[in-house]
Amino acid sequence: MTTFVDNVTLHLRAGHGGNGCVSVRREKFKPLAGPDGGNGGHGGDIILVADPQTTTLLGYHRAPHRSSDNGGPGMGDHRAGGNGGDLELPVPLGTVVKDREGNELADMSEPGMRFIAAPGGQGGLGNAALSTTKRKAPGFALLGIPGYEGDVVLELKTVADVALVGYPSAGKSSLVAALSAARPKIADYPFTTLHPNLGVVQAGEVRYTIADVPGLIEGASEGKGLGLEFLRHVERCTALLHVLDCATLEPGRDPISDLDIILAELAAYPVPEGQKPLLERPQLIALNKIDVPEGRELADFVKADLEERGYRVFEISTVSHEGLRQLSFALAELVEQGRAEIAAEPARERIVLRPSAVNEQDYTVKVEGGSYGDIYRILGVKPERWVAQTDFANDEAVGFLADRLAKLGVEERLFKAGAVAGSTVVIGKGEGIIFDWEPTLTSTAELITAPRGTDARLDGARRRTSDERRSTYFERMDAKAEARAELEREREAGLWKDSDHTDGTEMETEER
Repeated sequence: MTTFVDNVTLHLRAGHGGNGCVSVRREKFKPLAGPDGGNGGHGGDIILVADPQTTTLLGYHRAPHRSSDNGGPGMGDHRAGGNGGDLELPVPLGTVVKDREGNELADMSEPGMRFIAAPGGQGGLGNAALSTTKRKAPGFALLGIPGYEGDVVLELKTVADVALVGYPSAGKSSLVAALSAARPKIADYPFTTLHPNLGVVQAGEVRYTIADVPGLIEGASEGKGLGLEFLRHVERCTALLHVLDCATLEPGRDPISDLDIILAELAAYPVPEGQKPLLERPQLIALNKIDVPEGRELADFVKADLEERGYRVFEISTVSHEGLRQLSFALAELVEQGRAEIAAEPARERIVLRPSAVNEQDYTVKVEGGSYGDIYRILGVKPERWVAQTDFANDEAVGFLADRLAKLGVEERLFKAGAVAGSTVVIGKGEGIIFDWEPTLTSTAELITAPRGTDARLDGARRRTSDERRSTYFERMDAKAEARAELEREREAGLWKDSDHTDGTEMETEER
């Protein structure tokens, strides 16, 4: 049974925007008093909120599909549709939000921090909002835009003041249980702990959190054991506590060699940009299991060597609780120093600005090769949004879309890309909206694609008369009769003869 989850993929569907309303006001003596269709409501957003009371992502592991409410449709008498309710999802502090490609979107490291993971769709305008002096009574409205549908990845990086690192079965979980009220699983075999354990320690007036990182062995930074999966939980700690086993029975192991291997793995693990490397943070050493006679002798033997390296060393026993009080106060001192350094830094309000580039275009026209000729694909926020808002069953709405695209300069871009009348144009990604381009007739000479000396705009759309169609039909029939006669003359001349097949449909040729 899964009890700890630190990586979850959420499948989100934000609320769709409501459609605008087409309505005409009717009163006594005023049967057509003008448009009064209301706008559609906006779809609800899906918002991630950093909540200190939330400690796990297990709920999202069991129910990864989340959706918010849709916006209501507009109504007559200028009544707008209701907005869809937002969906707030609490996540633990330290949760990093990423997209499916691994790009970081947000770092939920502060209580109350909010991030809109899936924005809701925009509601469509009613015909009252679309009316102008030239279009006084629109017979159409805009459709609501679908909300965001996609996946985001939540990665939990535990926020702890002190991280306990060491070999499996070194006594990290026992130390958490001895210093705090946490009760992790403890057994006498390696890799008993399969997820980080958190505990709250009270040392005098200082309260801090500790977390053990399971599964650190040689090669953990390269994916061996469980270390690579849980080393991310060390990134945010203030100090490190190396728990060394002084009573191990494994051959070739001793506290000094265990420490060197763990230091090498911590040095090989890359921390995010802007954070202090793991080995540059304050570190203490706890020589555990001195309740065993051989363990106390080994601890006394290696303590001097470790102190020569510059470490503060504590001999402890999680069974008899010897040395734990001194260790807890020493850790509290490091935590207080770290908090003081953070408090001394000037508070900076984090404002994310994403200005548009000076030469950034609203849309692009890409030429793609197809089986029946080139396809011209239009990609851009505005064209794609306008297409989503258009009711293609309404000719007036389609004409409104054509006017908007023409004002944006789409036809000029298509002409420069090489499109001609009848070319296949697609708006949007994937299948998108496909149509045959019919350029709007303008007075600009650069849009004329007829041969030089001619003008297609002057060609009248004259229909053929009955005599002309009859003459064309007789000419076609005469051509077929002449072709049959020519075949008969070739057969009589011996150029070919009928096949012996019973169906009489297959011919074979002869050489002269």
